[in-house]
Amino acid sequence: MNMDFHDKYVWVTGAGQGIGYDAACAFHQAGAVVIGFDKQFPGDHYPFSCLVMDVANPQQVTEVCQAQLALQPRLDVLVNAAGILRIGTTDALSFEDWQACLNVNAGGAFNLFSQTLPLFRKQRFGSIVSVASNSAHAPRLGMSAYGASKAALRSLCQTVGLEMAPYGVRCNIVSPGSTDTAMQRSLWHTPEAEQEMINGFPDQFKLGIPLKKIAKPREITNAILFLASDLASHIVLQDIVIDGGATLGA
Repeated sequence: MNMDFHDKYVWVTGAGQGIGYDAACAFHQAGAVVIGFDKQFPGDHYPFSCLVMDVANPQQVTEVCQAQLALQPRLDVLVNAAGILRIGTTDALSFEDWQACLNVNAGGAFNLFSQTLPLFRKQRFGSIVSVASNSAHAPRLGMSAYGASKAALRSLCQTVGLEMAPYGVRCNIVSPGSTDTAMQRSLWHTPEAEQEMINGFPDQFKLGIPLKKIAKPREITNAILFLASDLASHIVLQDIVIDGGATLGA
């Protein structure tokens, strides 16, 4: 009963950067055989195997996943961490931005489920952890597309969790708040932006962060590894919000 993943096969989407990258690195450090999937891998070095794949493209997902499954005996852990952000008031967002958020943030997980659930069901073991967002728990101005897509992901994963639990497969969710990633930093345009995020924006109905800090990726990753590990052997259908208290437990 520990977080030792030696000889475990782990897939992580969105592994090119951000939380997905950190999760893939953490599983690798814990001894797992890790396959990271992403549209691109901009870094100079990745300690895990990298496969280029657009999770929003169902045909590509089918081809890449089936080829990989033919090479490995099983799949122990699937982490759905691929995600994109499109911001703007609802009537200012393009349909393309709306559709892109749904296709990647929710559709990406659906496409991975289509390829992996039959194997999980046949194995009668495995763990799935998907990265949603605290924006699926509380509305955020300018984030209608992102929040809706993460809420769709959350609902999808809870249904999958219900479907797969009888087969001994556990499906859970982590919902981060503001985390120090490239996606988060794309929202910061001044030196004071991080502290302003911590303090909150009352005029935008957005509370600050009670813990008075932005999360580090590893603080999210630790929960992902826990949920994927034997330590969480009786945890299923849960959504752990990791946002320093920003949504007040909502």
